[in-house]
Parts: sequence; structure tokens; C-alpha cells
Amino acid sequence: MKKIIPILYFSLILFSVSCAVNPVTGKRELSLVSEEGEISLGKETDAQIREQYGIYDDPALLTYMQGVGQTMTLHTHRPRLTYHFAVLDTPVVNAFAVPGGYIYITRGILALMSSEAELAVVLGHELGHVNARHSVAKLSQLILVQVGLAVGGAISETFAKITGVASLGIQLLFLKFSRDDEREADALGVEYSRKGGYNPGEMVSFFASLEGLGDLSEGHSLPGFLSTHPLTAERIQNTKAMIAESDQQLKTEQNAYFGAIQNMVYGEDPRQGYVEKNAFYHPQLRFSFSIPQEWNVQNTPSKVALASKDGLAAVVLQAEKSSEDLQDYASKKASKIEGGQLLNEKSFKINGLASHHQVYDVSQQEEEDLRMRLSFIGKNGFIYTFIALSTRSDFDKYDRQFQSVVGSFNELRDTRYLNRKPKRIHLVKANGRENLQEMFRKAGMAEDLWPRFAIMNGLELNQVPKSGQPIKIVR
Repeated sequence: MKKIIPILYFSLILFSVSCAVNPVTGKRELSLVSEEGEISLGKETDAQIREQYGIYDDPALLTYMQGVGQTMTLHTHRPRLTYHFAVLDTPVVNAFAVPGGYIYITRGILALMSSEAELAVVLGHELGHVNARHSVAKLSQLILVQVGLAVGGAISETFAKITGVASLGIQLLFLKFSRDDEREADALGVEYSRKGGYNPGEMVSFFASLEGLGDLSEGHSLPGFLSTHPLTAERIQNTKAMIAESDQQLKTEQNAYFGAIQNMVYGEDPRQGYVEKNAFYHPQLRFSFSIPQEWNVQNTPSKVALASKDGLAAVVLQAEKSSEDLQDYASKKASKIEGGQLLNEKSFKINGLASHHQVYDVSQQEEEDLRMRLSFIGKNGFIYTFIALSTRSDFDKYDRQFQSVVGSFNELRDTRYLNRKPKRIHLVKANGRENLQEMFRKAGMAEDLWPRFAIMNGLELNQVPKSGQPIKIVR
């Protein structure tokens, strides 16, 4: 509670208590956030989401997705709101919205879909959340709910402050919508996609794929679709009841959709960092470092976070372009540490790279004091900052591991680790004779992917697709 209040205080200008008319229901309801405040919060959150999760670098795909989304915005209940659409560079299957008209869809969920109409109903669903102001209604819950973005307890809160990842808007992504909110967003998704000329019946196909795949968050910092959008049998039946026979005459556009996702990266992109045999490798930035055995790793575009199995210690690595002197840079970082007392500092070379190190005690009003090791390393125009943290009483138990991680940081030169390529989505046409399993085997796909890609193609492995039918594979 004490860590969220300062954020709210900082943003007080956004908030005003009043009764407002809900744009969707037409009913008056208590509103803690004005539309102006909602847009300001959305803009601030958008910048942090882009930094934390990364934008997929495919301008043609983005333009295509934006075109589908903008087709529906004129038919929403808030047509004068400026809407923004983005594709996040993550394999997590999800789509979400933040206040103010910011809509996000992941490349993971794009790989799951099989038509432009399916994309339209998912975007329409997220537009529904924005128009009904569901996220805004949940802001009051954040005053009561602590959401950890790295590891638990006081360590998580301190990381959020020091690393700059604490965001009121981002925390909204980690809270589930209510059943009523989901039903309303489903109805609006059907309405908006239908008015945009798309067959809303594709929402049922999308739900079937989600049921087959499950949550698939798989340890990522971004939750999966089913974590934030609970799917129930009642919800599916309600959606089916909203579909009219005449909807079948509206456009589906499967070929256009498949053309847009052809060659899209699938799964983790090793160029942005990966773990192998207790080491982390980053081919793009050309560095590596060791990971303590059995520690958990979370890699995002803005940081790499390591957490001990017991949750009592953690290390975060961040990089920033800078040619500044390491000691001057360290002083600026240290100025952000509230209640910090410098215990010692020193400079030395790590694997030929200049580095500067500081150890601080950090006082906590209601928790045990923390001890933190900050390590700054200069390499190729970047300063890499390791933040190692534990309680003061536990610090010595973990400090050898902290120093081992930092001391292993090195220039990556081995081509075995530098030249890793991501898997990509490709479309092949069925010949009408081979079943799906035979097609996957012929394409050289790993066998463990076959069940998942069968669901993504809406078929059973032993089914024979019709001749000429496009089938999603990965290679």
C-alpha cells in the first residue's frame, strides 16, 4: 500500500470524483478518472509497455493490423477518441487494452488466428473494454492490490522503484476482468466487427483455439489471454447466441490474413536473448553472463531479471546507451535510492571491461532493511547495470552468487551462440492426400509442436486437409 500511494499522489491531476455517463450503457456511474486523465494515463503507460515488452519490427504487418482496427473505430461508442494499435514482440498469446484507446496484440496471438475476421473480433473485444471503460473502473482496486513485477515482497517494490518499471497503467494488465466485463466486451466485439463488415462468428473459432491451447503464459512477465480474460462455457454459449445466420455473408478474408503473417517470428526470438546451460546469451548486444543454478530467469526488452528459487534474492540487468564516466553514471543511479547508505565502492576490470561497483544498505520503514550491490560495466557505447538485492541478514548468503553473475559478464564472440535464428511462420498448401501429421513431418517440424499447430490450424493431426487449403507450419 505504501508504495502505490506515491504514484497515485504524483498523478492526482488526472483524477476527479464525479458521476459520469457510461458511453456504452448510457447509465450514470461513479467515475474516479476523467476522460482527459484516462488519455494521459494511457499515453504514459503506452511508452512503458513499448519499452518493457517491445514492438514487433514489421511495418507491413502493423499497417495491416491497424487498418483492420481502424475499420471498426467509427462504429464504437467513443468514435472521437483517438485509437492506437501496436503489435508486441512476444510469443505470449494475448491481446489487451489500456485506458485512453491504446490496443495491443501480440505476435503470439496473431500466430493462433486464421482469418482477418478473427483478428477483427479480437480487436473489437479490446475496443469494447476501452469504450465501456472497464480498465478505468479497476483503478480503485489497485489501491488495495499489490502487484509484483519482478519478485515478491519488499524486494519487488524496491526493484520497481529503482528500475523504473512501476506503472499504474501496466499493473492493470495483471488484473482479471469480471465475468460481466467479459460478457459486455464480447457483445461489443460482435457488434463492432459486424458493423465493420466482418463475420463475428469467427469469435467462436477463436475461443475454440484458446480452449485447446490453454493459458500459455509460460513464465513470461506478460500474462496470457486466459489469465486476464477468463473463458467460461457460459461466455462461449452467450457468444454463439449473438451470431446471426446473415453473418455468414460478411467477409472472413483468410488469404489476406495469411499473407500478412507469412514469415512472422514464432516463439522466442533468440536474437533478443536466451538461456542455455546456466548462461544467458544476447546475440544482438553481443554479451553473455552465467546464471546461478536453479535461479529463475525473466527476459524482456528492457531488462533481464534473475530470482533465487526461494524468492529471497534477485538480480536485474539493464542497459542504456551512454558514454558517461562510470562513476558519474553510478552517482546519478544512486540518487534514486531512497534511504540508501553507501557502504563501499571500487573500480576494476571485468574480462577487460571497465566496471564500477557500490554496496548500499537501504532502510525500509515497515520491512527488514535491504542490502544492494550495484555494478556498472561499460561496453560498446552502452552502460550495463546489474542490481543485486536481498535483505541485509541474507545478503552474505547470496553475495558470492551476485559477484559470480557480474564477474562472468563478457563480450560474446562464439558464433555458435551469435548465429541463432528464430523460427518463423510459413504457409504451405495441402495436396489433399497427406494428413496434417504427415505435412508437419515433411516440413521438418519438431514433434512436440505438432499438437499445438494442429489446434492453430483448427484440425486433428490425423485429418487430411482439403487440396489447396493453406496450413500454418513453422521452420
